[in-house]
Amino acid sequence: MTATTFQDKAAACWSGCKQRHAEFMANPHLSGGQKLAVHYFTVAMVLFMAQLLFGLLAGLQFLFPSFLYEILDFNVNRMVHINAMVVWMLYGFIGSVYWFLEDESGVEIVGLKWGQLAFWVLTGAVTLVVLVYLFIQFGAGNDTSLWLINEGREYIEAPRWADIGIVVVVLTFFYNVAATFAKGQWSGIAGVLVLDLVALAGLYLAGMFYVTNISVDQYWWWWVIHLWVEATWEVLVGCIMAWSLMKLLGVRRQIVQTWLYIEVALMFGSGILGLGHHYFWIGTPEYWFSIGGFFSALEPIPLVAMVVHSVYDSGVHRFKNSNHPALAWIIAHTFGNFLGAGVWGFMHTLPQINLYTHGTQWSASHGHLAFFGAYATINIAFFYLAAQQARGNVWMGGDLANGWRWKAAAILLNLGVLGMTVALLIAGYEQSFIERAVEGSTWAGYFAAQNHPWFMQAMVWRMVFGLMTAAGGGLLFWDLVEIGKGEQRPAAVIASQAE
Repeated sequence: MTATTFQDKAAACWSGCKQRHAEFMANPHLSGGQKLAVHYFTVAMVLFMAQLLFGLLAGLQFLFPSFLYEILDFNVNRMVHINAMVVWMLYGFIGSVYWFLEDESGVEIVGLKWGQLAFWVLTGAVTLVVLVYLFIQFGAGNDTSLWLINEGREYIEAPRWADIGIVVVVLTFFYNVAATFAKGQWSGIAGVLVLDLVALAGLYLAGMFYVTNISVDQYWWWWVIHLWVEATWEVLVGCIMAWSLMKLLGVRRQIVQTWLYIEVALMFGSGILGLGHHYFWIGTPEYWFSIGGFFSALEPIPLVAMVVHSVYDSGVHRFKNSNHPALAWIIAHTFGNFLGAGVWGFMHTLPQINLYTHGTQWSASHGHLAFFGAYATINIAFFYLAAQQARGNVWMGGDLANGWRWKAAAILLNLGVLGMTVALLIAGYEQSFIERAVEGSTWAGYFAAQNHPWFMQAMVWRMVFGLMTAAGGGLLFWDLVEIGKGEQRPAAVIASQAE
């Protein structure tokens, strides 16, 4: 393919995206909240593509360290890769809640204009932060750079002004949700969601103050990385999944809300003190070995419950639904969450094991599968639910025209992420054995492990499966833009026993 041909195809794709977005925004069947959700979903998918792109660049730099050296260094690519992931998932969650908020509450969203303003403020801030990441990452760190350029804390590198903006946006989101439910119908989903949004705004504050002691800094830093991402996000996902199962499979409200309460109780019961597995090696007291090890071992339990919940509901309803892509991704979510967050997390969470595995590619292996399985999959499932209604609630079953796209995208994405996970696990095992167990965590051990054939081959395979994941992501983007176009058959009505 020539450069001109590629540019023409890219331009045609972008033109099609803008056309579909305009069609959705003009759709008379969409409420004000759902139109706002379309904005969030659109930016989420753009950021998802950015995450894949910068992940590929960082992966290439593992194989070819001089690639883009002093032009776009590894630390910048990795930073944008991870931050794009966090932000696109957050966009997806917020958009999903705005999508079902009016349906769940029975009234129009209170303060919708504030929500719309918050979206544009957030999107403008994200754009500016990314540009600063790419072009202004040099010089000494000081108070000015902390506020305007980079806070210097891994995973939450956003400058302080952006941190404040995120909290303001989440508080605006909280106001929209809480005030709307207060005005309309209150439900179990509403109660869990409102309380979770308080934690979503509050826990982020733990990463917004500066201390000089590295142990104290890491202590509070993990409140954001573990509790904000792993706890409040999991509860948010539980609310989104509960509503989705009612709409997708007609599951009774009593059942999904009961499961939601159980999962939330287990999640907070094990997850809060399970935070202790991050406190093993940062200079905290020794009692965190026992607390962190015990409660971390309990963390997979709510994820097992979620699998049972999903399989039970699907089996009772014999998998009958009018949106096969959404159901496929919900099933991928339940098993991906259990394997990535549960099994892969438990494999190296006990202190006796974590002594050898922490800081190796084993952690990256867990991170890739956990974030994809727990969060990316449920967002994608909801995107398909939204696309169906935006198209006029048309049939999106197995015989859908061009149905190969969503199937191929699902296969490529799931196999790609699983392949990267296994490749990184092999690299992490090799590092744990040679660098930690044999060489005793010395510099010589570090370099011996980095240059071992197992490690190098694992990085090659990580790149191969990363390309597969990127191909699946591109196909997913294309399918979400085009799916249901021209379909005239109405979706089968699922008799939901909501009360």
